Amino acid sequence: MTFKEKTQDLYNMIGQGQLLEAFDKYYSEGVVMTEPTGTREGKAACREYEVQFLNNIQEFHNMTVDAIASDEENGVVFVETGLDVTFRDGNRVKMEQVAVQKWEGDQIVHERFYYHAG
Repeated sequence: MTFKEKTQDLYNMIGQGQLLEAFDKYYSEGVVMTEPTGTREGKAACREYEVQFLNNIQEFHNMTVDAIASDEENGVVFVETGLDVTFRDGNRVKMEQVAVQKWEGDQIVHERFYYHAG
């Protein structure tokens, strides 16, 4: 599979409610994840962050994958997504983001998120 196809599979799994399974399959042990609120290093720390995120969701309304592009030669994939969720505190958030993934082999070694929540 190409890196783009792997990313499509990753987001298909997420769309089917398999975020943690997708994470376990596609993220390396030494993954680094960066977003505007900070950076997490290592698969265990990054997975725990995802678990906490899921635990804070009261209702999942919608997720869209609006665009995927890849630089196969350099193992880089860009993904534009939309997310609409209500958190346990009652706050409904519609988020648009772009993720830039760096792949090595079958796994993501670095992912940076760019987003604006509102």
